[in-house]
Amino acid sequence: MVFFASILLLSACHSNQGTADLRLNNGEKWEVNAEMTPHIQQANQILSDYVAQNGTDYKKLAADLKAQNDQLIKSCTMKGESHDELHKWLHPHMGLVEKLDEAADAREAQAVVAQLEQSFKIYQQYFK
Repeated sequence: MVFFASILLLSACHSNQGTADLRLNNGEKWEVNAEMTPHIQQANQILSDYVAQNGTDYKKLAADLKAQNDQLIKSCTMKGESHDELHKWLHPHMGLVEKLDEAADAREAQAVVAQLEQSFKIYQQYFK
């Protein structure tokens, strides 16, 4: 059910653009609402802990990140340009989580983990 809601939300938001299209708000970071921020922060912490502990259970990592994404989507009340910009980051980020879940082996998963780390760095460049 949540998966279908995610697809509908992303489709409704016209999220077919990549992070390369992200832009700042007149030189400033975009504001993310207080309801959504904890889920992004928690997902980033989950990933950071996994990396710091040299984690190997990438399937569990993917499940944990998906759970945070689901909560993030449920808590979305943003509107306007900040919402649109967030989805330019979120759509590719969610794709990386799916890619991690579908990784064939630890080596492939490790490459995706590095991409997820970069995704969170991009988030921090454009959002507060």
